[in-house]
Amino acid sequence: MKTMTQKQQGFTLIELMIVVAIIGILAAIALPAYSNYQATSKLTAGLAEISAGRTGFEIAKNNGEADAPTLDEIGLKTPTKNCEISTTATSIACKIVSAPTQVAGAILTWNRSSTGEWSCVTSNITSDEGKALAPKSCPHS
Repeated sequence: MKTMTQKQQGFTLIELMIVVAIIGILAAIALPAYSNYQATSKLTAGLAEISAGRTGFEIAKNNGEADAPTLDEIGLKTPTKNCEISTTATSIACKIVSAPTQVAGAILTWNRSSTGEWSCVTSNITSDEGKALAPKSCPHS
C-alpha cells in the first residue's frame, strides 16, 4: 500500500514576522513625512487664498481708501477652509485654522509698503521643524 504525503504550503512564522517588521519600519518613515506634507499644503493653501485679495486691495487703495478695506471690497470671504482672514490699512493676514501641530497658530501676512510693493511673512510658528515648512515665497520671520 502506498501512502500519499502531502507537502504543506504557506508562510512560516518567521517570514510573517519579517513582513510585519518591514511594514512597521516603512510606516515609521512615511507618517512623519506625510504629516509634514499636510502642514506645508495647509500653509500654501492659506497663502493662495489671501494672495487673491491683493488686487482688490490695490483697487481700494487707488480709489482713496485710507482705512483697512473690508474683505468684501477686496473680494475675500472669511472664514475659509484654511484661514481666518483679516485686513489692516497695510496688510492682509491669514490665521491658519485646523492646522497640523507643526504649524498650529501660524499667520501668513502680505504687507504693502507705501510704494505699493508687497512682501510676505509667515509668523507665529514655534517649532523649528514648522518654521522650515513655511512657503518659500513667504518665509518665517
